[in-house]
Amino acid sequence: REFPLSEDLLAITHVWQTSEPGVFAVAAKGAPEAIAKLCKFDESALAKLEAQVQKATLTGHRVLGIAVGKHAAGKPIPENQTDFEFEFLGLAALQDPIRETVPQAIADCYRAGVRTVMITGDYPGTALAIAAEIGLDCKAGCITGAELNEMTDKELALRIKHVNVFARMIPEQKMQLIRALKANGEVVGMTGDGVNDAPALRAADIGIAMGARGTDVARESAGLVITDDDFASIAAGIRFGRGIFDNMRKALSYVIAVHIPIFGMTLIPVFAGNWPLVLVPVLIAFLELIIDPACSIVFESEQIDPDAMKRKPRGLGQPIFDSKSLSIAILQGFSALLAVLGVYLWALNSGRSDEAVRSIAFVTLVIGNLLLILVNRSWQQSAWHSLWHLKNPTIKWIMGGAILVLVSIMSVPGLHDAFGLAGIEPLDWAVAIVAATLGVTGFEIYKKVSGRPKRKAR
Repeated sequence: REFPLSEDLLAITHVWQTSEPGVFAVAAKGAPEAIAKLCKFDESALAKLEAQVQKATLTGHRVLGIAVGKHAAGKPIPENQTDFEFEFLGLAALQDPIRETVPQAIADCYRAGVRTVMITGDYPGTALAIAAEIGLDCKAGCITGAELNEMTDKELALRIKHVNVFARMIPEQKMQLIRALKANGEVVGMTGDGVNDAPALRAADIGIAMGARGTDVARESAGLVITDDDFASIAAGIRFGRGIFDNMRKALSYVIAVHIPIFGMTLIPVFAGNWPLVLVPVLIAFLELIIDPACSIVFESEQIDPDAMKRKPRGLGQPIFDSKSLSIAILQGFSALLAVLGVYLWALNSGRSDEAVRSIAFVTLVIGNLLLILVNRSWQQSAWHSLWHLKNPTIKWIMGGAILVLVSIMSVPGLHDAFGLAGIEPLDWAVAIVAATLGVTGFEIYKKVSGRPKRKAR
């Protein structure tokens, strides 16, 4: 028979049939204080046991107490494990080596604004020693399961803001801790591998199950499964997720910004009267052949920003594209539109043909499009720095292919005639390149200013 772990007694007892006739063997293991209770220790024996446990846990060992007993086979087995007669056998000190990657992963999480909390059934001394070894902030001490039972919800909500180590916890108390964290407005991720962890995994905002040694129940209850059971994989997942979010926001910003000059140069000549059209359908299709691969290939292939794990987490419920990002994208688009419109008006007033005016404006628009890809690759680093330090093999193919096609269209008479364009002079190329560059300079200045460290007030 098995007597399972309970909230009142952190010990497990098994009753075994042996080769000795008429006698059952009884074996118990569990928390040293629980085994001392089963063995009915007096104060002197309990003090000696606590000293031994304290000495073992200072070095991070996990300590189990072990007791044995006998029970006559002819007698009914008691309903409670405390009714057996036990003899204390000793202590087993176990050491679970810390993975080399864990301290660095916890440090990365701290820098990223992600707080790490340890919830364990181990002795408080063991939990604090391991916490110190892995770099967990344990200045506020430890809360035990017994202390948790005596706390009100208000006291727990206050203390859980600062305490990161919780020892001698049972599964039901893990749920209580998760509820307290969520009540404080925290976004909670819970890791676990056992059947008893399943309710807590489901209650957290995201349950993270251990895939290698985790139970099926834990994996089914979790929202994410770590296949290598390494905490560093969670930190890497946070970094990867931030990279995906950044790239999605960059792509959205680029899409909004690049379509403003397209819409503007499509509509402005229509309402201006006799001005020549800039974007006929075939030219709009050509621009979309640049825009679509840029969104689906270039930005998806961007490297994760080196500073991704140095930023604080986004607020709960914050949209992927907030008002600030939208404002920046719109300002980028109108800046590019002004650049193209300026070149268009310059060409129009210089007495050039309609085809030549359209050609110069179109070249400016294409170059501005390509420059918008470069400036949106990073919202912290300059376009020049990103070009040389953020490796993305798709950039050269998109940029190179677009430039090659553009030069071919503008250089080959048969091609630019088919597109309704005309050949342009070197001066026109220079004006288009300078104007397109000026159109994105504003955002580069913004990145430089916003990335400058603020001076502290004296």
